[in-house]
Amino acid sequence: MYEQISHSLLNEILDDLKPEIRRQDLRHFYTRLGANFYAIHNLFNHLYGHREDFKAQLLKLVETLARQYILRPAELEKLDIDRENDHNWFLSQNWVGMALYTTGFADNLADLAEKTPYFQELGVNLVHIMPILECPTGKSDGGYAISNFRQIDDRVGTLDDLQQVSAEFRKRDILMALDVVLNHTSNEHEWAQRAIAGEQKYQDYYYMFDDREIPDMFEQSMPEVFPETAPGNFTWNEALQKWVMTVFNDYQWDLNYSNPSVFIEMLDVILFWLNQGADIIRLDAVAFIWKKMGTSCQNERQAHLLLQLMKDCCQVTAPGTLFIAEAIVAPTEITKYFGEDAIIAKECEIAYNATLMALLWDALATRNSKLLYQGLKSLPDKLERATWLNYVRCHDDIGLGFDDSDVRRVDYEPAAHRRFLVDFYTGQFEGSTANGVPFMRNDKTGDARIAGSLASLAGLETAVKMGDEHAIDIALNKIILLHSLIFSFGGIPLLYYGDGIATFNDYSYLDSPDKANDSRWIHRPKIDWERAELRKKPGTVENIVFSALKKMIAIRKETSAFADFNNRQLVETDNPHVFVFIRFDHQRPSERILVVCNFSEQPQRIDMDKLSAAGFGIYGRVSDLYSGKSPTQFDRQLVIRPCGFYWLSEF
Repeated sequence: MYEQISHSLLNEILDDLKPEIRRQDLRHFYTRLGANFYAIHNLFNHLYGHREDFKAQLLKLVETLARQYILRPAELEKLDIDRENDHNWFLSQNWVGMALYTTGFADNLADLAEKTPYFQELGVNLVHIMPILECPTGKSDGGYAISNFRQIDDRVGTLDDLQQVSAEFRKRDILMALDVVLNHTSNEHEWAQRAIAGEQKYQDYYYMFDDREIPDMFEQSMPEVFPETAPGNFTWNEALQKWVMTVFNDYQWDLNYSNPSVFIEMLDVILFWLNQGADIIRLDAVAFIWKKMGTSCQNERQAHLLLQLMKDCCQVTAPGTLFIAEAIVAPTEITKYFGEDAIIAKECEIAYNATLMALLWDALATRNSKLLYQGLKSLPDKLERATWLNYVRCHDDIGLGFDDSDVRRVDYEPAAHRRFLVDFYTGQFEGSTANGVPFMRNDKTGDARIAGSLASLAGLETAVKMGDEHAIDIALNKIILLHSLIFSFGGIPLLYYGDGIATFNDYSYLDSPDKANDSRWIHRPKIDWERAELRKKPGTVENIVFSALKKMIAIRKETSAFADFNNRQLVETDNPHVFVFIRFDHQRPSERILVVCNFSEQPQRIDMDKLSAAGFGIYGRVSDLYSGKSPTQFDRQLVIRPCGFYWLSEF
């Protein structure tokens, strides 16, 4: 019965479309809309069906989809059709990504287009261009405080420049990912300014209150994101004479998605950038987009429904495109952003594997793999048609969001263990050579996160300054080891710009008043392209790291077992320093790769008979894909060099 009502309403809405829309060739649009309308109507009704303007808002939604479909370039429409016919295209082992700030990696978008050959040289074929939209000077939160969702910041370039980047990428089969910040706008956005001017329509786009009664009730259960620099979750606006919800910074106003106009506006923004050539949209801060009093205002059921609705709408207008969920949440919550109770991703096809990232840094500091094993065993499997972004570093801090029960299961005390990790990576622990800095210490809870570049956290900066060749070798091994894991684990590996040439911390941020209070800028460098040329000079640290990554990427692309179809099996050994898992070809399960990693700075060994018991070959019949040689063995023991790894293939 409900489906019949939905179908009848669809016919009414199509009849009510504006004449200029109805006159267009909408054959593919009507087919896709018909296939998805039941789900769209059901979700929209669940979220907004109580409103008197429900039908008018639904008509506005469909008109938005139709208008952006009409504007979609023919080249992208063809790509949509090709990808609909190969719906698992993004699960291939062929994809390798890199995230970058345009003005850190290059001078601007035009210069980024010129530097496209660098990606091909390394083997990268997915580039996440971090926020490039208009932001206020000094109050941009690294580009995530948007004052105009359709205008590129003139410090970065123009829309024409972006289209040139897109054209260069497409010629080389490089995917382009762009950000859309869902949770908030800058307080200088037109909507915020019109709200300040007294327009009720735009005041309803945000959460605004005349007094502290309701904000105080929210604060009872909401955590603080930036306790050092932006305590609390509400800011008093003198011009409005109201309290405004500002979960991140006082200049970032949270959008109110209980208002369907906000949803439609933001969906239109997403479709706009998909029509500019983005293959992937990274949805920023998705865990925060629905607010409910008495909760943490994160991971709410309605947030998931909003993402499902966004995905269903994009299936109508731009079905060949993907969503990345930027949800840095508890391990038990993260897989929900693929969509629950489904085979295919109903929300986002891709999610950041923040759990793996944090567990890798734990293993490197402790020199053992017990929490890594435990944390991964507790991480639910992803959906079949979904994948992880696996990364070692990114533009953000390293949060230590392990599940406390997992920490206790491996005989650590959670608070003390997190303090150890912060001390270790900020160089405060005896014997540590890491050069990180704390980020957002919370004096109320004792929590802190970690900032710093990969090379500096791995100890390379300290080793180079000391001129200690052995320490340099160990640090380089650590950098390569961590990358070997994200390339082989299953998912899309995401490099961070600068890591491919072992870029150190950038301390110049301390000289900028706009950045000095945000220690994350220590790992958001401006690439020194003269130093980058050293990647071509044998024996330099730049060459060692770049060559190793380039080689691993090439091997990965040729190894079908590294595609992502939940084709991984953990293998536990009796050596606590070693981490082992098997990857197998999902179409030919007998074709397997054994990944063996040593987190110790000393050589380690494992019993080859135990690997045989796990179903992997026998000693003497395996070869290391990375070195092209047989692994080191003695007396039925597999020997792994300090902070070394194997990708072992049976033959």
